[in-house]
Amino acid sequence: MKNFLLIALVALWFNCDAQTTRKYSNEFMNIGVDAAALGMSNTVVSQTADVNSGYWNPAGLIGMEDNQLSLLHSSYFANIANYNYIAYGMPIDDKSAMAFSLIRFGVDDILDTTQLIDDQGNINYDRISLFSTADYGFTFSYARKAPLKNISYGVNAKVIRRIIGDFATSWGFGLDAGIQFHTNNDWNIGIMARDITTTYNAWAIDEDKFEAIKNAVDGQNQELPETTEITLPKLQVGVSKRFVFHYDYSLVTAFDLNIRFAENNDIISTSFMSVNPALGFEFGYTNLVFLRAGLGNFQNELQIDNSEDLTFQPNFGVGFNYKGIQLDYAFTDIGDQSTALYSNIFSLKIDFSIFR
Repeated sequence: MKNFLLIALVALWFNCDAQTTRKYSNEFMNIGVDAAALGMSNTVVSQTADVNSGYWNPAGLIGMEDNQLSLLHSSYFANIANYNYIAYGMPIDDKSAMAFSLIRFGVDDILDTTQLIDDQGNINYDRISLFSTADYGFTFSYARKAPLKNISYGVNAKVIRRIIGDFATSWGFGLDAGIQFHTNNDWNIGIMARDITTTYNAWAIDEDKFEAIKNAVDGQNQELPETTEITLPKLQVGVSKRFVFHYDYSLVTAFDLNIRFAENNDIISTSFMSVNPALGFEFGYTNLVFLRAGLGNFQNELQIDNSEDLTFQPNFGVGFNYKGIQLDYAFTDIGDQSTALYSNIFSLKIDFSIFR
């Protein structure tokens, strides 16, 4: 299994095209943060209002009343890959706020079997070594209230660091921008534009390492790959409404459109862009207990007989908030309704007002 994983990783990450835009680039930055949002199928771009807004829509950072800390951990591919996130946010004054966040997505202790067989065809297990791959995303976020009432805007500056053992490393930089509008009757509208500068990654490849492994798989990796990668912009547009019943009960309904400027198998797809809708709900009781559900990731999946089936990803979540400490859980892809793998995700958010 690990031998196969090594071959897949080397083939995937070393097969880059120079100065070309790619449909899927820096995808670890699109997984999402905060189990509360993931339980609602990520439909939070319009109403996010805490430290996690630095990821979902930086305009929402204005909603923080005190410093906040957020942590998340999840595992993927039968615990082979680990995804971790930490964020810290703070109000600057009554009109602006800022936040810092770090995402790490990594696969550790991968078997490097490219030197397992020597030049004479002998197998030598002492030639097996271990390496790790890791993707890091560091984001600085800033938000401010607009002169117009009930409107806020925000920007992200992102630094991307990707490491593939001793084989290759890259640095990248990009910008995001977001805006939110809140009405007096609890309607919310949000727009988040990711990678508006077409995030650029520059790779540095160890040519000696490449020479040693390029013939590990016959017919593959015979030429040194190019060293630049461009991430296309993405757009998320959302609307939500909060209802309150008998003072103690609340219901948030949210609808988002996730837009990529590339053709893929989303439910709506053209040569110019693809659109994927998502729907989310959050039922709350006295701001103490929350139940969440969502539907997203609608895809036209090609079957073996060349027909297409519509698949989707249902999510479920629960949350508890007590005196500024919020613990959330999300279970994604209930019933294995899509090609995405299910995951159990936990996150913790601490509002520093509890210490005052």
